[in-house]
Amino acid sequence: MGVAVDIDARRCQIVRTLDIVGEKWSLLIVRNAVRGQTRFSEFRDSLGVPSDILTARLGTLVAAGILEKRSYREPGSRERSSYHLTESGLALKLVLAAMVQWSDEFNPTVYGPASILADPETHEKVELAFVPMGDPHSDEVAILPGPGSLATW
Repeated sequence: MGVAVDIDARRCQIVRTLDIVGEKWSLLIVRNAVRGQTRFSEFRDSLGVPSDILTARLGTLVAAGILEKRSYREPGSRERSSYHLTESGLALKLVLAAMVQWSDEFNPTVYGPASILADPETHEKVELAFVPMGDPHSDEVAILPGPGSLATW
């Protein structure tokens, strides 16, 4: 007996989203962009991703409108590109936060959480929940380093 295949998988929001950010490096690039990284070298060095894969993933994220490519030039150097989250890229913070919350509950480590969902001003912990339709105010939540983090952000 064969496995049923969704003939029109493109109708599924999850399939369409995974086509863009479903590869590990893509979500890690978005995570690091949320943390403030913008330069190729920052992504490469902090993630340990091979340059060819990083180039491909950045291209996909730019093409999808998640990152915006901007040119910059440091004195004495050639022109380079930086990558900045767009509105749709910033909205992925909700996806990252949901993954953090799920992992804390169902896949914790002995080191403690690497990230904490918190109010950016008071650092009071927050959690994701379903709310009535409206603006989710994602700018009112920060993902801060937790006790299990090795990151220096």
